[in-house]
Amino acid sequence: MRFPVNLLHRRYQHEEANISDIHRRKASDTYKETQEATSRARQPMAVPTSVSQRWSMDFVTDQLGSRRFRVLNVVDDYSGEMVGQLVSVSISGTQGARVLDQLMELRAKPNKVVCDNGTEFTGKAMFFWSKESKLKPGFIQPGKPTQNTFVESLNGKFRNECLNRHWFRTVDEA
Repeated sequence: MRFPVNLLHRRYQHEEANISDIHRRKASDTYKETQEATSRARQPMAVPTSVSQRWSMDFVTDQLGSRRFRVLNVVDDYSGEMVGQLVSVSISGTQGARVLDQLMELRAKPNKVVCDNGTEFTGKAMFFWSKESKLKPGFIQPGKPTQNTFVESLNGKFRNECLNRHWFRTVDEA
């Protein structure tokens, strides 16, 4: 038995309409979820109440003639004191973890280390370091550097008062 072409065409159009409605619904649901996520009430960042309660860390980049170098700055959020720095052409998560271990030997261990979502901080080396040291890292939301204000403020001062005023010939000088 043959079906009339009109019936098949209408049935195909009906199925196509249902499929496109499903896709449309999923896209709109995703949009609503995104809107809800971005319109959530902002949580205020807890201010530390003592020294070595919370540290923040971030990178600053500068240029040596034709070669770039990076500086990892670690700051105590309560006192605003620079806890430590690492200067190198490239800094891996392993090197960052090693620096944090050295700093914790010299000072009291913080409860939390706040950082952005850079690959150095979210990689395996930092993950295993945080498990080993039993120190939970605090990540800021992607694209929100104002949530890491303590180290961002220090980085701005460091750039203005050091990097912009001096020209380094080698990484050792930096």
